[in-house]
Amino acid sequence: MNGIGIKPDAQGKVRDLYDLGDRLLLVSTDRISAFDYILDDEIPYKGQVLNQLSCFWLELLSDIVGNHLISVDVKDLPEEFMPYADALRGRFMLVRKAQMFPVECIVRGYLAGSGLKEYKKSGTVCGIELPAGLVNSSQLPEPIFTPSTKAEIGEHDENISFAACVDLLGEEDATALRDLSLKVYTKARDHAASRGVIIADTKFEFGRVGDTIILADEVLTPDSSRFWPLDGYQPGVSQPSFDKQFVRDWLDSHWDRQGNPPKLPDDIIARTSEKYIQAYEAITDRSFVPFDN
Repeated sequence: MNGIGIKPDAQGKVRDLYDLGDRLLLVSTDRISAFDYILDDEIPYKGQVLNQLSCFWLELLSDIVGNHLISVDVKDLPEEFMPYADALRGRFMLVRKAQMFPVECIVRGYLAGSGLKEYKKSGTVCGIELPAGLVNSSQLPEPIFTPSTKAEIGEHDENISFAACVDLLGEEDATALRDLSLKVYTKARDHAASRGVIIADTKFEFGRVGDTIILADEVLTPDSSRFWPLDGYQPGVSQPSFDKQFVRDWLDSHWDRQGNPPKLPDDIIARTSEKYIQAYEAITDRSFVPFDN
């Protein structure tokens, strides 16, 4: 990320991570990824939207599960980061360090994406049998938990069965993550619906601090979820979205997934930024006020 003169200890597709011993500093950048590639283009204000939306959800969901957040106030930054306070403002979280579980906890409430493709072939999603007659964007009879492995950058996450999740984590932890994921999704889904947004699916990450399981990393953002407008929702067709599906759709039309992804046109970059901000404002009922770094 421009403006930070300290090299991160680790980098994800979107976030830079600084190890502070018993704490971490997570910085949300304006990078965007699609199809497991980090694109060359950045999306203005994206990191601020992701960070502030995650913080909103962490507070709203704290009655169900604790989380890793310590502070988002620049006065709590470690001394060596104070010279970069203006660049970090609005896009960082100071968090507790947790022992992270090696699975992505995905919850699907609607039929879309890879789940739709599998359903058309076999009537299942991640091996879970679903009723006949569902169509593109159908709401599922009830949300389903479909975990996946965590892949390195450039690799693909792999969907796994709940039985495989049990083999990986043990029955007690796998069951706890499944139950927490479904509870968190259900509360978030209901809140978003009250604000005119459908959360079609999302993924969570959990860790452990001592004996306690906590929610960590990004939460219910346009990067980790499919957000659809409730107004005009119609099963049987693909829905307009507030998330990076917009970028995926453009890439699908202009790239055969051979070699590196093409650069995004300026209008796609601008419209993607608008969609992220729209998602934030709709869900939080707050105006997005950017910190201009």
